[in-house]
Amino acid sequence: MKGVILAGGTGTRLAPLTKVVNKHLLPTGKYPMIHHAVRKLAQAGIEDIMIVLGKQSAGLFLDYLGSGKLWGVRLTYRIQEEAGGIAQGLSLAEGFIGAGEKMVVLLGDNLFEDDLKPFAERFKRQEQGAMVMLKEVDDLNRYGVPVFLQDHIIFIEEKPSTPKSDYCVTGVYMYDSAVFDVIRKIRPSQRGELEITDVNNVYAMNGGLQYGLLTGWWTDAGTFESLREAGERLSNADGGER
Repeated sequence: MKGVILAGGTGTRLAPLTKVVNKHLLPTGKYPMIHHAVRKLAQAGIEDIMIVLGKQSAGLFLDYLGSGKLWGVRLTYRIQEEAGGIAQGLSLAEGFIGAGEKMVVLLGDNLFEDDLKPFAERFKRQEQGAMVMLKEVDDLNRYGVPVFLQDHIIFIEEKPSTPKSDYCVTGVYMYDSAVFDVIRKIRPSQRGELEITDVNNVYAMNGGLQYGLLTGWWTDAGTFESLREAGERLSNADGGER
C-alpha cells in the first residue's frame, strides 16, 4: 500500500503567515506540520509516499523532507498548479498508484493521535472500495457528516445545519485505484473545485464506503485556534526522526 499527502492549498485562514510560507511548513510542536503526516504513514508501514504540493515553498519542502530517507520512506513530489480541490489534487497521484493498488490519503493539515496501522491493515483486507476515518466532534456544521443506515454510511452531508450523526469525516481516507475513474466522472462544485465529499458519496451510494473511528485527539490545523491546539498537543511529542 502507498501513501499520498495533500499539502497544496493557499491557507487563507492562516494569513498573513501563509503569505510567507506554505501552511504545512508552519511549526506544530517541535516540527513543521508536514513532518507529522510523513511520520504517521511511516509508522503505519507505508514506505512509498507522494506529496502533492502547491508551487509556494516547494523548495522548502524539498530542503526539509529530502528523499524521505530519515523516515525510512521514499518520497515523490507532484505540483498542483491551481486550487482545484482535494479530489483534483488526489488525481495527480494517478500513475504513482498503479492499477489494483491501494492507498492511504492524508490531508497535510490533519493532525491526530491514533495509530493508522490497524486501519490500514483492515483496509488491505477490504476487497475493494474506500474507507474514511470519522471523529466525534461538537462543531459538526464545519464538516462533512455521515448519514447512517444500519451502521452503513449511505451519504455524507457537507456542513449540515441539522446533522444526522455525531461524527465528522476527517482528512484521513483510504481508496482503491478505482478512485481515479470516480474523480473523472464528478463535476466541479459551485466554487469550481472537485470535492472529495462527492468522491466519497459515489463509493457510499455503491455500498463500498467503510469507516473507522479515531478515538484519540484530532484537529485540522487550518485556523489559528486549531494550529495553537495542535502545537500544544505536540509540544512534548517525540518526533521520532530528525
